[in-house]
Amino acid sequence: MTSNSKLLKGKTAIITGCLKGIGRATMDLFAQNGADIFACCQFESEEFKHHIEVLSKDTCVLIYPLYFDLCDSEQIKTAIKFIRSAKRNIDVLVNIAGMTQDALFHMTTIDQLKKIFEVNFFSQIMFTQYVTKLMLQNKTGSVINISSISAIDGNMGQLSYSSSKAAIIGATKTMSIELAPYGIRVNALAPGVIKTDMTANLPIDILDKQLGKIKLKYFGFPLEVASSILFLASDMSSYITGQIIRIDGGMQ
Repeated sequence: MTSNSKLLKGKTAIITGCLKGIGRATMDLFAQNGADIFACCQFESEEFKHHIEVLSKDTCVLIYPLYFDLCDSEQIKTAIKFIRSAKRNIDVLVNIAGMTQDALFHMTTIDQLKKIFEVNFFSQIMFTQYVTKLMLQNKTGSVINISSISAIDGNMGQLSYSSSKAAIIGATKTMSIELAPYGIRVNALAPGVIKTDMTANLPIDILDKQLGKIKLKYFGFPLEVASSILFLASDMSSYITGQIIRIDGGMQ
């Protein structure tokens, strides 16, 4: 890829959940496309530190690691203070970090429900409020949220996860309406079964059942989701906002 074809050259992005999976793939792809990045993770690791050092050197972009717990509002505020101190125009926010804690409906406790919503919804809304206030200064920006097909179709044993991701869909549509006058686009992706650590622990019989529902007959890769995120972050999608896009291989 030549420098002239870098879709995010000159842009600065904030990405959560960069430690692995879709977040890691998105961070790598954004760097390869010329974006400077605030790479947000829950905790620091030597492997991640080495990875971003090599990535930054190979792609000639700046990568600022940020470590904070989405369940801690004070840590979120500290992260925002660091971002402000860097005095960069923020062009893109990608909310990827999330968690699941599966249980059937009658076995789901309210405490479990609150924990999932804290990570997958409340903290992300709070973080997005802070970041979009920075975007307002330049009257431009793209916010990409990660929902799930389980939020649209439902999925047995995932009441907490599906509900929290459905809330993301509602918030995405509302934010897109409120922020459009300020030049800020808001969209969400709804991935299907993607090969990540989250799906690697699923029983074989469940994976086989899910595979049977997919028209393309394979589970998605993190890079395939990251590529769609790249599109929504770039000027190629300048007339797209308020959309929920399925990335599921044609799952029925």
